[in-house]
Amino acid sequence: MKADVIIIGGGLQGLSTALQLGRRGIKAIVLEKESPGRHASGVNAGGLRQLNRHMAEIPLTVAAAEMWRNIRELVDDDCDVVLNGQVRVAESSAQLQKLQARVDTLQAQGYQHEQIIDSETLYRLVPKLVGGCVGALYNPDDGSARPFHAATAFRHKAIALGAEIRSGVEVLGIEESSDGWKLETTQGVFSAATVVNCAGAWANRFAAMLGESVPLIPKAPTLMVTERLPPFLDLTVGAEGYQLSFKQMQNGTVIIGGAHLAKLDFEREQSVIDFATLKTSAQTVTRFFPHMAQVRIVRTWAGIEGFMPDNIPVIGASSKAAGIFHAFGFSAHGFQLSPVVGRIMSELILDGKTDLPIEPFDIRRFHESES
Repeated sequence: MKADVIIIGGGLQGLSTALQLGRRGIKAIVLEKESPGRHASGVNAGGLRQLNRHMAEIPLTVAAAEMWRNIRELVDDDCDVVLNGQVRVAESSAQLQKLQARVDTLQAQGYQHEQIIDSETLYRLVPKLVGGCVGALYNPDDGSARPFHAATAFRHKAIALGAEIRSGVEVLGIEESSDGWKLETTQGVFSAATVVNCAGAWANRFAAMLGESVPLIPKAPTLMVTERLPPFLDLTVGAEGYQLSFKQMQNGTVIIGGAHLAKLDFEREQSVIDFATLKTSAQTVTRFFPHMAQVRIVRTWAGIEGFMPDNIPVIGASSKAAGIFHAFGFSAHGFQLSPVVGRIMSELILDGKTDLPIEPFDIRRFHESES
């Protein structure tokens, strides 16, 4: 089967790319070896976080935040977006000074989306927080969405714009042809002039086929969800020096994350919850929210995600082959970026450039470090 563009991977990055191409009249085929959003895209914490991101990601996260604020215009669904803000709590003056230095750096570059708040403001925003915290890094416009709902909305909109989503199709090989690229799959041969690698934790398999292997590491971050509780928290809470993501959902449950890892058998695509790491996560929660000590955890789960050594993604054209593009390695924080990543990929494919600075995400950074 022939297509204008073939996208490998039906997670949010692939679906967003198909959607944005569709907005410009290009019909893509998305090849997904399982079902769309099966792994990281559908089972993450749904964080819409600009706060405390890697400096290279700031232009992208700011652009993505604007897209999430108007997400219904993009996908005809609100994706259960809630933008009540986020804090990164400081327990000491040294921690607060570190966060202040970050704000100063951002402001020097013209960004105003992060600010320091004092303890009085912090406890007004998070009244159940343990006493003794001195302040926090704060973004009033951060929030969350529901990953499964978002993945579904992006998929439906991409299809409405002409994309074809093929589930249960595993790509086995890729080779150059006279008019582009030919992909051998478990469901036959697909061909296109352009191929986009959005294969998540499996993306290095395809990069390696092109001779540009990268040190991507598959991991399985875990989440916990509690029983329903009376409302006590509007914001998402993190803490300087700790692995913590803590938010109460609309139904009263609390989702607890922080990139604590399950044990992963990648070849079998199976993860086993590591209860020792969940104990550490629970201890962090009760350190900052003592009233949670007797709350029941009702479910835990893990999703397979691709991590890069520098914890920022690969976004851009292949360094080895014309017509190949990459968007992978989002290292457990790609959900918020997904709308703008789709836009970037469509611009690279159709215009040969994007107005956003993506040089730090070039795949060649790993090859240069090896040479």
